Amino acid sequence: MRHLNYSHLQYFWAVAREGSIVAASEVLHVTPQTISGQLKLLEESVGQPLFDRSGRRLVLSEMGRVVYQYADEIFSIGAELANVVRGGRGGGPAVLNVGMVSSMPKLIAERIIAPAVIDGREQGRPIRVRCTEAGLEQLLAELSIHRLDLVLSDQPAPSGLGFKAYNHRLGESGLSFFARKPANAELKRNFPQSLNNAPMLLPSKQTALRRQMDEWFESHGIAPEIVGEFADSALMKAFGETGTGLFAAPTVIENEIRRMYRMSVIGRSADVVESFYAISPERRLKHDAVVAITQRARDDLFASDHSLEAVGS
Repeated sequence: MRHLNYSHLQYFWAVAREGSIVAASEVLHVTPQTISGQLKLLEESVGQPLFDRSGRRLVLSEMGRVVYQYADEIFSIGAELANVVRGGRGGGPAVLNVGMVSSMPKLIAERIIAPAVIDGREQGRPIRVRCTEAGLEQLLAELSIHRLDLVLSDQPAPSGLGFKAYNHRLGESGLSFFARKPANAELKRNFPQSLNNAPMLLPSKQTALRRQMDEWFESHGIAPEIVGEFADSALMKAFGETGTGLFAAPTVIENEIRRMYRMSVIGRSADVVESFYAISPERRLKHDAVVAITQRARDDLFASDHSLEAVGS
């Protein structure tokens, strides 16, 4: 299709939502004949049918489902724009699109984002957060086309991206090692040597944290029995809760992990440090919610210095 006719797309979107041309005509206040004609023109432009018949109802075809996903996003964003134009930020909550790398601890992400949302609501500036979880490469691609306002990551954006991205360092944390309650006293008494041959749940090899942990194990002559490797930190903790193995997590969320997963701390290490970043497309943060998130993270969650690093072209 050479260009998109948004009137045709809106009629299609209404029919898909309402389930029939007649129902859509009542919502749009136009005749069914008008909608049928617009749908035909859109299908001719796409080159494939967008609906299949199921009795008296129209159901989306495979291509129709693809088109509907885009149409739904287009018109949802349009509604938000209309609210902003009519009443500025007061027309509705400010939308903050946040991407999170899969390996980042969800408890860290929650402690970074939630206070800003709560503060905004209390101050009469409500924020609606939309969170997307994926790999760093995919999230940076979304950031480059402004589908995301911010990416939270446990590693900085690399150089040579082809677009400007700025690493706002939020802070860092050492590691605490956890075992299911009640933890064996021997694990605590002889830590970290007690980790040798112990069943261990580790981050996947692609992560910066895993590389640090492997070096730390080697420096202490420790060879744990690796029983699981995880790209998702929450899944790793869930396995740890069942007693499958020991695992490590940032010390700054130690209390939450002990309470939520019923775990015991068997030891800590300040030699393995996990750092956290907010990656944005701008050097000077402007989005009120982004500013609040980064400031609260630095002031309340992490007790370390922070810096800004530009990467990309």
